[in-house]
Amino acid sequence: MDNYKKLIPGFSCKEGQAIIYDEGQVYYSDDILTLCRYYSDNGADEIFIYDASETEEDHENTIGIMKEIARNVDSPLIAGGRVKRLEDVKKYLYAGARAAFLDVSIDENVDLMKEAADRFGSEKIYAYLPEMKYLSNIEEYGQLGASVMILDTDELGDEPVAEDLQRLADSSHPLIVFCDEDKPGALTSYLKIPSVSGVLLSVPEEKEGNCMNTKQELKARGIPVDIFESSVEWSAFKLNSDGLIPVIVQDYKSSEVLMMAYMNKEAYEQTLKTGRMTYYSRSRRQLWLKGETSGHFQYVKSLKLDCDNDTILAKVNQIGAACHTGSRTCFFQTLAEKEYRETNPLKVFEEVYAIIQDRKIHPKEGSYTNYLFDKGIDKILKKVGEEASEIIIAAKNPNSEEVKYEMSDFLYHMMVLMAEKGLRWEDITEELANR
Repeated sequence: MDNYKKLIPGFSCKEGQAIIYDEGQVYYSDDILTLCRYYSDNGADEIFIYDASETEEDHENTIGIMKEIARNVDSPLIAGGRVKRLEDVKKYLYAGARAAFLDVSIDENVDLMKEAADRFGSEKIYAYLPEMKYLSNIEEYGQLGASVMILDTDELGDEPVAEDLQRLADSSHPLIVFCDEDKPGALTSYLKIPSVSGVLLSVPEEKEGNCMNTKQELKARGIPVDIFESSVEWSAFKLNSDGLIPVIVQDYKSSEVLMMAYMNKEAYEQTLKTGRMTYYSRSRRQLWLKGETSGHFQYVKSLKLDCDNDTILAKVNQIGAACHTGSRTCFFQTLAEKEYRETNPLKVFEEVYAIIQDRKIHPKEGSYTNYLFDKGIDKILKKVGEEASEIIIAAKNPNSEEVKYEMSDFLYHMMVLMAEKGLRWEDITEELANR
């Protein structure tokens, strides 16, 4: 179990929309991806999605939505809700969910639990307990392979009594419990229980919750939460003559340099507190929250100090453009340049893949890539198999140059297959990182 308590926004998904419950009524948010990205950027440790689809078609559509969320959102997903067979558990996990939950009020789900845990690993299988009465059976669910119990605590009321809290404390398995964000007393009571690893927060209707703000409040109450804390005191920084430190900002995925700005102590502390890059404007002589007027916020992924303690390197998730001109980066004016060959592996893979994707969308006469797409999946698979065999044959040769050529051919054909199946390099690298 992590040594900090998790805040997990949750909602149901039906017909491509987020279903938000508030005081017994149902509201809808028509952009699930934006909702998930917002909460992830603003401090959510994980995101919970209940698949409320009623038809197989809607179920498949929801799986597709989950794939997009997993591709574009950093917070891990917990998914489940429409599990009728082992294949459904696999779909949630293969869509990118960290774990799939099984509703224990459905007998078939309990019967599936051991098979699912044996197949995918118990760390990927959670048990969903829709009522408190199922709490007495958690030993059974644990033995079947569920590693975490998700408990709906609505029946406990706004302020759980000591007896109910003791029942949770007696749990021998990690618990995630339901709790509204606007019930700070209950939130604190739950999170002080050692067995409770996190709380599942109801997404508020018509307002945006900010987990970073809630975490700061919880920290003040002595609850261990995952926030930004500086490993070096501000007094150890070497500042310029204006009492500022320069900050170089990079995109956290591509490492593209986006901009350079300055911080004073207050801006630095505000950045740590909110998780959003805040600078000191030398021209206006005041704090400057990046994106406050444009919406182009920079969400902190990491802050590092150079060897001389006089420059900060910030890696961020940049929303929109970093530059006030509308450019993605402030560094777009070339002063001098010499031709060079790009050999960064991921960039090369992405560039080649982009060309393959372009061929698929805009066919070019005489293109071998279009020939493969025209022939279809069987031809592509045949070529992938042939190239894999060529690698094996070449590897028996003491000269590694031949292996290099054959591997290059294989990777090209593999990328054609990726494009055909709608996969991206990010999908592959993320799966490898998860392992």
